[in-house]
Order: sequence, then C-alpha cells, then structure tokens
Amino acid sequence: MNPFVHLHVHTEFSLLDGAIRLQDLIQTAQTFHMPAVSITDHGSMFGALEFYERCQKSGIKPIIGCEVYLAPKSRFDRHGKVEGSGNGEEDRNYHLLLLAKDHTGYENLMQLVTLGYLEGFYYKPRIDKEILRQHHEGLIGLSACLKGEIATLLLRNQEPAARKVALEYADIFGAGDFYLELQANGLPQQALANQALIKIGRELSLPLVATNDCHYLRKGDARAHEILLCIQTGKTVLDEKRMKFHTDQLYFKSPDEMFHEFAEVPDALQNTLRIAEQCGLDIDLKTHHFPLFPLPAEESLEACFERTVREGFDQRMAVIRRKRPEFGAREEDDYRKRLQYELDVIHKMGFPAYFLIVADFINYAKKRGIPVGPGRGSAAGSLVAYVMGITDLDPIEHVLLFERFLNLERISLPDIDVDFCVN
Repeated sequence: MNPFVHLHVHTEFSLLDGAIRLQDLIQTAQTFHMPAVSITDHGSMFGALEFYERCQKSGIKPIIGCEVYLAPKSRFDRHGKVEGSGNGEEDRNYHLLLLAKDHTGYENLMQLVTLGYLEGFYYKPRIDKEILRQHHEGLIGLSACLKGEIATLLLRNQEPAARKVALEYADIFGAGDFYLELQANGLPQQALANQALIKIGRELSLPLVATNDCHYLRKGDARAHEILLCIQTGKTVLDEKRMKFHTDQLYFKSPDEMFHEFAEVPDALQNTLRIAEQCGLDIDLKTHHFPLFPLPAEESLEACFERTVREGFDQRMAVIRRKRPEFGAREEDDYRKRLQYELDVIHKMGFPAYFLIVADFINYAKKRGIPVGPGRGSAAGSLVAYVMGITDLDPIEHVLLFERFLNLERISLPDIDVDFCVN
C-alpha cells in the first residue's frame, strides 16, 4: 500500500459537521498502515487531548491541528465579509489549516483558538493575520479548502492577489512551513482551483500537499453527514435551499485512492509524510498544570497559601468563640491539629495553587453578592476549605472526614463541587 497521511480531518468534535468518531478514525488509519493521522476540527480543539491519548495507546502518531476561521480584515471587525461574497454567515471568514509541529506550536495553536473565541467571535471564532504572526512559531500552515483565502481569490480570477497572499502566508510561517493544499472532492471548482494552485506553487516555489477534507469515514456515510448538516442549520432534507456539500467524496480515502487522484503531482503525496515527520508533539499528561496565581512580591506559592489559611483560621475561630460559649482552649487545639494535618497533606500532594484559585473565585462571587452554595460533596470534609471560605460547613462540628476528600494513599486531583446561583 502506498504511504500517505491524512492531514485534514474533521471528527465528531467539529460539532454537527464532522461525522468521524475518534476510535473509528484511528482504527481505519491503522488498517491503511498510516504512520500518523491528524485532527483538524473547525475552530476548536475540543477533541485534541482525547485524540492524543487514543493515538498514543494505539501506536500511531497524533498530529494535532485546527481548521481556523480567518477574519477578512481584523478579528475585531464585526461587519467585514469576504470581498465579492454573498451575505451568508459562512462568507464572513476564510478557512486556514494549522498543524502543531511541537509543544511550542501546540501552545500557539491553543492561544490562537482561544483568542478566536475571546476577541474575534462573530458567528464563528475568528483569528486574523496580526495574531497569526505573533503565534506562528511551531506551526505548519495549509491553505485549506475552497473557502481558503488563496483558493477563493483564484476562483474569482484574481491570480495576482492570490500570489501576493500566498507569499504573505509563506512569510508568516517561515521557509518550508506553508503548503498549498490540493483536494480531490469531485467538485468542478476544486479541479479548477487545483490547476491554479499547482501553477502558482511551481512559480513561487511553494510546496503542495494533498488532502481530502474528510468529514465522514466512508463514502456511504455521505447521506448521514447530509442529515447532520440539516440538524446544524435547522433544515430538512426536502429543503432545496439547505446547506449541502454537493459531493460524496469527503471521506477518509485509502492511500491507493489518494495516489490515484494525485498521480500527476507525486510531491503533494510525499509531502504528507514529510509533514508527519516534522510533527512530533509530546504532551506531559502526568504533571498538574494550574493557572498562575498572582502572588505578593517575594512570597512563594506555599507561603501565600499558608498565610491565607492561617488568617482564615483566626477569623473562623473568632466567630466560633462568639457563637459557642463552651468552646475553649482544648477544642481550639483539636482544630489546630486538624488544620496542620490537612496542610501537610495538601503541601505533599502539591495542591496549594488549586486551593488559592478556587478560594479566589468563590470569595469574589460572595463579595459581589452572587449566591454560592455552602459546600457539597467530599470537599465539605476539609477544614482548610472551610477557613478559606470555599465551604461554609464546619467539618469538625459535623464530624466530616477529610480523607474522603484527599489522602496520600489515593493521589488524584481534589474535586470541589461548587454551586452558583443561575442568575
């Protein structure tokens, strides 16, 4: 079987657009003896980690990517649309395929996708070339489908503009890291685009790569995918004006099928292996990575945690003494022993940042008058959680066990259930 790697794949995590289940994808790639396979869902990385873990267990290299939406102008522009397009929401952006070569690329990909939602969202999560330039390191770019910027310009007979944009992308990604993407989807427009892409690729010395923009696993799944699109757009299959792909070729084709389609451009096929070899992402799934908690100057995370706990303990003790006249030095000593025990466990398990972060957002809500539940689940058994304001239940008064929440014999992340008012 000819060697080939699919680099443009939409899974079940391209919500209501991709119809390929992860395990089916990996098993099919193995059947085709592919050394690697990619995930490039629309505008998101929802399935990236599950895909990565499944690939690792199956002995196939995972290539994590994303087909991002690119704003025609600025990501902050809420009125721009692709020049010469219609008025549909699908015309408010271009498509661009990004693949992570290494951990730097993975981090940049996450940053771009996040900014697409936080800053560029307009019907779709969009980035722009400004932040692409800032976060391009470690990424390989592919020109994407017919909705890619270059293909769009070529189909509008704007070849000079297409050449300019192609060189712009090549400059953004750097030497050898931007590819013109050829597809074999049976669409007449795609055949025209392929011819034009091959032409400017040769003239500009830009590499070509063959993909198939896979949205479903087998050719016979095209009908099911069509129904999926109807669900997405709120249409029925009887509606002639509904969104449709006009082809049944967007499936996970075998290497032999791809070699048949692109026999005239063997370098586009070979480049799928070249890209796969360049991608070597290793994600550390054993170390806990917490958000950075802002610390006072010259104070360590552990010291900040200890100080916050001690201050909270003194405040809780003052309230308990007022409410419970019988509460004396002996009872307070029991609380202090329990507190020290919990602190030792939390320090040994490396969770001070976790408690600081949870306490931060819960106490923020309380100060803003947002109702927060008093505590639920095993976390209610923690005195540290109580004195930090995370819970409002005294675990010693109610005889609740800390070990149900955390203990050194069962190393796992703490799980604090928090209830916020829906309003």
